[in-house]
Amino acid sequence: MKVLVINAGSSSIKYYLYQMPQAEILARGVVERIGEETSKLSHLYDNKTYTIQTRLENVEKGMELILETLASKDVGVIQGISEIGAVGHRVVHGGEEFTGSVIIDEKVIASVKKFADLAPLHNPPNLAGIQAVQRKLSGTKQVACFDTAFHTTIPKVAYMYGLPYELYEKYGVRRYGFHGISHRYVARRAAAIMGRGKYDINAVTCHLGNGCSVTAVKHGRSVDTSMGFTPLEGVPMGTRCGDLDPAILFYLADKGYDVKSLKILCNKKSGLLGISGVSNDVRNLEELAKKGNTRAKLAIDIFCYRIKKYIGAYCAVLDKVDAVVFTGGIGENAVFLRQQICTGLTQIGIQVDRAANQAAIAKEAEINTKDSRVKVFVIPTNEQAAIANDTYELTREKQVVMSKQNHKHIAPLSKLANKPTH
Repeated sequence: MKVLVINAGSSSIKYYLYQMPQAEILARGVVERIGEETSKLSHLYDNKTYTIQTRLENVEKGMELILETLASKDVGVIQGISEIGAVGHRVVHGGEEFTGSVIIDEKVIASVKKFADLAPLHNPPNLAGIQAVQRKLSGTKQVACFDTAFHTTIPKVAYMYGLPYELYEKYGVRRYGFHGISHRYVARRAAAIMGRGKYDINAVTCHLGNGCSVTAVKHGRSVDTSMGFTPLEGVPMGTRCGDLDPAILFYLADKGYDVKSLKILCNKKSGLLGISGVSNDVRNLEELAKKGNTRAKLAIDIFCYRIKKYIGAYCAVLDKVDAVVFTGGIGENAVFLRQQICTGLTQIGIQVDRAANQAAIAKEAEINTKDSRVKVFVIPTNEQAAIANDTYELTREKQVVMSKQNHKHIAPLSKLANKPTH
């Protein structure tokens, strides 16, 4: 069964075509700069790269180009788009309604629209991708995989804010958490590495990229996470401020800042960029810090300090911790940051082996010392594989029934027995 995974943003679409259940990537690519004068598609297939520049007005046009490319005689990997058995979509916000991935129907579409108020930059393009597939592949099952779903197990004591309760009842103001597909994947993978069941692990998972979040995972389930009502809360990020005293915003409003400028300030001009004044890229900041740029060093130090605080806090929440996991672009590659974050955590059983840490760049590795009570892992996230797996699991029953009717061979489900579910 071929499963197409779509991650549609406001100006880009990432895609992966999987052969399931083997989890073999047949092709992958990205459409960028949608809505600009010149858009670009980069298509990787059979160890080759194909690129094309054209004008794509919207996400629907981008989806059309992706499907045409996948079935192209010259660079395609399928005879026709009818070969696509199911499509899985990353959807950022599912509110409290979705505790896992679901087959998309009109009720799901209505909910994605409803939660657009909570994720205005993400849910509308996610929905546009879903609707574009509906038009081009009308009989194909689609699955929504929500970033918020993994965090629906967070207890009320952790997700409620100290605001009037009616704001939760009327407007849904609460902690939702994000990066859930990534946190779930690496927590499951850490359990598998340790030879445990997916619900037999307590871990602190750190998704560190341009957006960052830290999650407390107890018995395989999220029980607290650093991002909140929006992805703005938590540790300082590339351009986002993270946690701050809300009275700062009132103070700045009195100084003449309006709501729009405050949103831009907190989301686009803060974090590593705002503190350093030069860059939101930790690679640039590391080089500048080595050359004596004190603000670049301060940005790195604040970033590491705040992540360390969250790890310490979540160790208290979990009581017993089996593992700390680093993932995301920074978590998988920034050796010096991982070392700095973990230095001084010996009191809670975390000790990193310097040589093992330095060798772990963009690959799965255990980086703790032999006498560390807590395992420390680098696990590259694989959200697209998790989405493909969920999509296959939710739609395969229909495929098996159809195969019996058409006398076509489908790999026996027993072959999945030893495959980890994410």
